Amino acid sequence: MASLKDLRNRIASVKATQKITKAMQMVAAAKLRRAQEAAEAARPYSQRMDKVLANISAAMDGQEGAPPLMVGTGKDDVHLLIVATAERGLCGGFNSSIARKARDFARELLAKNKKVKILCIGKKGRDSLRMEFGELIFDLIDIREIKQMAFSDADKIGRKVLGLFNDGEFDVATLFYSEFESIISQVPQAQQIIPPKIEAGEDAGADASYDYEPNEAEILEDLLPRNVSVQIFRALLENGASEQGARMSAMDNATRNAGDMIDKLSISYNRQRQAQITNELIEIISGAEAL
Repeated sequence: MASLKDLRNRIASVKATQKITKAMQMVAAAKLRRAQEAAEAARPYSQRMDKVLANISAAMDGQEGAPPLMVGTGKDDVHLLIVATAERGLCGGFNSSIARKARDFARELLAKNKKVKILCIGKKGRDSLRMEFGELIFDLIDIREIKQMAFSDADKIGRKVLGLFNDGEFDVATLFYSEFESIISQVPQAQQIIPPKIEAGEDAGADASYDYEPNEAEILEDLLPRNVSVQIFRALLENGASEQGARMSAMDNATRNAGDMIDKLSISYNRQRQAQITNELIEIISGAEAL
């Protein structure tokens, strides 16, 4: 049985941990609002970009000269998995859920005898995947120094991906990230960005007729590379909000658990102290009676 001193030390240690988790929860709550606003502001632009591409691709349907970024290389042999996670932990299952989705996707591709390459954005994704797919991870993009994600940061990553595609390093690129829904809900996503999976919506129907100046091919040559950076930018913003929401929830749970542990340790301490006092009183009374 632990001594009273050991129990006091454990209580003090848990209280110190509780202060840290509470502080981290408050910091995450302060960062969450800005990150959530940035993620929600990026969604309309990204969705509108998809609609514009859908309209132009519908207009080019059946025509020759479509850019490779839209129609692909004509092969499906080499897949690039872009796994975007956080640089830090202590955010619940945020990083592990993204890595799990990428891991399952990679296993499916390997089972079909496809070649897989992994580009990690954030070291937590690399840490989760390197045990099983260490030889497939060819690069890590460090984002620790980025305090507030800007489009220029995502554009650098987009240009790197485009350079790999132009060099013939892969045929299909899929982006993995977590979409922010609420503080307690972040949904891991797998989005194919090269060639983009364009779904025709209401704005891209066959009844719509547009005249493009310059022609569709020239517009796509500018929009498609930009779309890669836009989708990466949106994914990183969604990740930023998801990370803070997950950390806020995880630290709240940790703070509550620390409080429960303090209560249990305090009860054990008080019981042991009471028993010790009782034993001392019994010894005093027994000694007095012996006299």
